[in-house]
Amino acid sequence: MTGIPAPPAVGDTALKPDTFGGQTVIVTGGGTGLGKAVASEFARLGANLVIASRKPEHLDAGRAALEALDADVLAVECDIREPESIATAFDAAAERFGLPTVLVNNAAANFPVPAEDMSPNAWRTVVDITLNGTFFCARDFGRRHLDAGSPASIINIGATYAWTGGPGFAHSAAAKAGVKNLTESLAVEWGPYGIQVNCLVPGLMPHEDMTTDIVSNLERTHDKDACQPAMRVGERQELGWAATFLASPYGRFISGHTLVVDGANWQRRSLTNPAVIPVREQMGRDPFTL
Repeated sequence: MTGIPAPPAVGDTALKPDTFGGQTVIVTGGGTGLGKAVASEFARLGANLVIASRKPEHLDAGRAALEALDADVLAVECDIREPESIATAFDAAAERFGLPTVLVNNAAANFPVPAEDMSPNAWRTVVDITLNGTFFCARDFGRRHLDAGSPASIINIGATYAWTGGPGFAHSAAAKAGVKNLTESLAVEWGPYGIQVNCLVPGLMPHEDMTTDIVSNLERTHDKDACQPAMRVGERQELGWAATFLASPYGRFISGHTLVVDGANWQRRSLTNPAVIPVREQMGRDPFTL
């Protein structure tokens, strides 16, 4: 079995080289991992980039990577849980470049924990960053374009367990389900004003910013490619290509849609179900006691 062919090399693009020339793109969590990969593809197509993160070291890494692509980059510290912090970051972007035309809501929080062990603070933190932060950023960005009467594109980063649920990730799965629904609601509300809103869902695309639990899961998997219907994992630029297409002039009639880029992995089913292993056992935790 050969599976789905490997993608073109990093740096290739199907869009015209200057598709986003003169435009500015904001990517939250754009300093590392998949956020940086998405930002890089916009940079290759001529965009100015604004990357937002709470961590200065992530901003430094993202700025260096994007400047290496000859992009004009603004790195701003921003806590997306705080509307005032978002407004300050977006004000800085507008002062530097003018009103940005694309927002990629990539920043999120996640870690595995059985629901019975989850503290109220853990629940609030993940929902606050992943769902509330996505809404607060979209709201601020949308209001600016509604006031200016200008078209724009918003891309929210989702997850496949928005449909299926995510045992061990109840907080993140619930928040991502909210992000998917938010995408659909805003697309209808803001479509008449020229604001396109979509959701983009990555599959397994190994990168340097993966959480410890994902890294440990991968280390326990003997053959990651054979565990995917495509017979390979994704390459991070494949998510960036999907994002740039959705926000380009060629994808603007697509709105309210959730696009999954995972080689059909989330739709995989077995003819016979494997034995159920409780989440606690999978995580190596002792039986629950109050």
